[in-house]
Amino acid sequence: MKVFSLALLTLLLAALWTGSQGASIRSHHSACCYKDMFVHKKIPAFLIRNYQKTPSNCSRKAVRVELLKGKKFCVDPEESWFQEYQRQKRSASTST
Repeated sequence: MKVFSLALLTLLLAALWTGSQGASIRSHHSACCYKDMFVHKKIPAFLIRNYQKTPSNCSRKAVRVELLKGKKFCVDPEESWFQEYQRQKRSASTST
């Protein structure tokens, strides 16, 4: 009976470990932006809640922009309107 309990516990721990490993792989993968996910139009600054750079292991350099209503879009960080948005945010945070 002890052997059965130990085997069951080992199997359960292995299942939990592999499940958590799969979740971490998926979360990194889903944080990437691909060609058809990019928005090329200017997003008004007042609609942007926050933004985050994509991980370095992604194939395209991008920024994920989250709007006030929770929608997320991919933006090229070299877009001139986004560069201006970042400058404004930096100057606002240093002046306060």
